[in-house]
Amino acid sequence: MEEKYRQVPSNCIKVVLFGPESSGKTTLSRQLARYYNSIWVPEFARDYLQDKWNNERKTCEAEDLLPIAAGQMVLENRLALKTDSVLICDTDLLETKVYSEQCYKKTCDPLLKKFAIENTYDLYFLTYIDTPWEADDLRDKPEERLEMFNAFQNELIINKRPYVLLKGDKKTRLATAIKHIDQLLNKK
Repeated sequence: MEEKYRQVPSNCIKVVLFGPESSGKTTLSRQLARYYNSIWVPEFARDYLQDKWNNERKTCEAEDLLPIAAGQMVLENRLALKTDSVLICDTDLLETKVYSEQCYKKTCDPLLKKFAIENTYDLYFLTYIDTPWEADDLRDKPEERLEMFNAFQNELIINKRPYVLLKGDKKTRLATAIKHIDQLLNKK
């Protein structure tokens, strides 16, 4: 049962786009995958929750988090085996943990918490909230962006994750991310 939340060994560098909703993670993930001609791991929760919204008109609930975590890891593990350069992850379980704790009374399922901390990545790109808010069926916290950003940054610090803060327009963020990924690739 627990295995579905665990990373499989791979030969690639793994980077994660990390931060609050509507802060540019997916846009930058796609740009980086295109730039490196590599693999992008989309956010499993987006399709899962959009389907739930379309079928039931319900948003994310605490019981959705473990299926989301399992789906994210199945996707990541499958795609990690398709590259030996860089894997661009639009999210990870640590992000799901932050949302759990921020949205569900500071609680997090022990399995989610365990693997959010055990799974590792080479670098996180923490996306700042200086991008325009884009509303959709799933985004629901435009007034809490700074609070959510602080929660994400604190999680990286507490868990001693290597990260780079990304601010500015799309071009600036892309250039900064490329610089840091290139440094990782040169060390590989």
